[in-house]
Amino acid sequence: MKTIGLIGGMSYESTADYYKIINRLINLHYGGHTSAKIVLYSVDFGEIERYQSEGKWEESARVLIDAAVKLESIGADMIALCTNTMHIVADDIQENIYIPFVHIADVTARRICSKNIKKVGLMATRYTMEMDFYVERLKKFDLEVVLPDQNERKVINDIIFNELVHGIIDEQSKENFIAIANDLVSKGCEGIILGCTEIGMLVKPEDLDISLFDTTQIHCETLVQLAIQ
Repeated sequence: MKTIGLIGGMSYESTADYYKIINRLINLHYGGHTSAKIVLYSVDFGEIERYQSEGKWEESARVLIDAAVKLESIGADMIALCTNTMHIVADDIQENIYIPFVHIADVTARRICSKNIKKVGLMATRYTMEMDFYVERLKKFDLEVVLPDQNERKVINDIIFNELVHGIIDEQSKENFIAIANDLVSKGCEGIILGCTEIGMLVKPEDLDISLFDTTQIHCETLVQLAIQ
């Protein structure tokens, strides 16, 4: 079994999900008392969030590169970033390590394409929705990406940063997410990307009559596949 290197803490809520999902899938594969080989570097999200809000992406890249290099040095066979937004510095991380960086947008796009879906809605932080690094990556897989309108994007972003990263699950917020997702469906979307690693805590597949692509779940499943090869 290969060792999975996780850069987490963005937020600790979704990082805990990564740890649980990966271990559960590894145990399902091997049985018995087997658990995953994981090395985790959990950063201070307060520092990262401050760099985000100030647009200091080079500073956040420095922090995450340092984490990746340390994980590689102690035996990680691959690196995964337990957040969608900070994939804005994914190329910087890969350039500074020798082991594979498993990109969350790539594995999600491949899953969508395997379902023969071409038009998807994206629900994520405002950085992920409004900056090019993520949407353009999806478009390389010939996907048409539809975003919520400006007011809806603010609602989504506020719920993520004010509630979900703190583990707060609010029923009204869930209804707001479902309403926004249904609006995307009305615009012709065949599937919805839950493009923030915390959204899966709030919205479940049974909540909508459309394919949901939970990036956390898909990322974890891919990491496990690579680990057991």
